[in-house]
Amino acid sequence: MPGRPSAARQRWSRLGATTALLLLWPIHMAAAQDGALVEYAVKAAYLYKFAPFVEWPPGAFDGASGAVNLCVVGFDPFGPILDETVEGQTIGGRPIALRRLPTVDADAGCHILYAGGSPAQPIPGILDAVAGTPVLTFTDATLTPDDKGIVHFVVQENRVRFEIDDQAAAENGLLISAKVLSLALSVRPRS
Repeated sequence: MPGRPSAARQRWSRLGATTALLLLWPIHMAAAQDGALVEYAVKAAYLYKFAPFVEWPPGAFDGASGAVNLCVVGFDPFGPILDETVEGQTIGGRPIALRRLPTVDADAGCHILYAGGSPAQPIPGILDAVAGTPVLTFTDATLTPDDKGIVHFVVQENRVRFEIDDQAAAENGLLISAKVLSLALSVRPRS
């Protein structure tokens, strides 16, 4: 249809608008509890808003309509915010299945993973357990500045931002769009 934007262009437009809103949404740390709620609401949105701009390898999902498993492993800073954020959402027509796990291994079936860590499985152990599997990992500088997943949340100038390890994404068989890479504070490039 002439004049109608392509599906890819519409996706990029939605990503740009969503990302711009999230990046520009200030987190007011003066009110600590409210600031934390806003911070984790933004991070919860990022967990699933990244997915349409990531290519998983063939066979990563259970069939053509299998769910995208979003896992929180260990400490869960989101509480009901994450449930509310992903309720009724889909990624590429796939429903989102939210799972909270005390520990994880390579066969857990996670596609997106927030590594909260715990005494049972610290963050480095979580990341090691899924290394080399098609899992998009997220970590948080508020929990650990040094142990970083593929996407690492940081708060800079009262805004939730992120760093991306594109080499780790490649090692997990994932391809992150150049548009998202361009929005990162820093990118460790693929070798």
